[in-house]
Amino acid sequence: QVQLVESGGGLVQPGGSLRLSCAASGRTFSSVDMGWFRQAPGKEREFVAAINRSGGSTYYADSVKGRFTISRDNTKNTVFLQMNSLKPEDAAVYYCNAVAVNRRPVNVFGSWGQGTQVTVSS
Repeated sequence: QVQLVESGGGLVQPGGSLRLSCAASGRTFSSVDMGWFRQAPGKEREFVAAINRSGGSTYYADSVKGRFTISRDNTKNTVFLQMNSLKPEDAAVYYCNAVAVNRRPVNVFGSWGQGTQVTVSS
């Protein structure tokens, strides 16, 4: 069974940085576009960033553009999210998944991972 395992979250002060990682098992990873999503308490899960299968193209939600950077390493089946200049409104549980051109998740991996909690507070 293909799985997604997110890591790297934690508590950071406003203006700080974190680097999230998402490891995928299985042979599907390098053939799909990947994205990061986040869900804050009481809110719907939202798109954050995406990267195409080769890593040559990236896309961002307006709220994170210029602060977050998505990347991937297909040799390690891993996608990353470098988050800089973090704001309190970035606090959420962050998830990775395959993503379609409409920025919606695609059910390639069977289920969401457990996510990784990001807390931004002084």
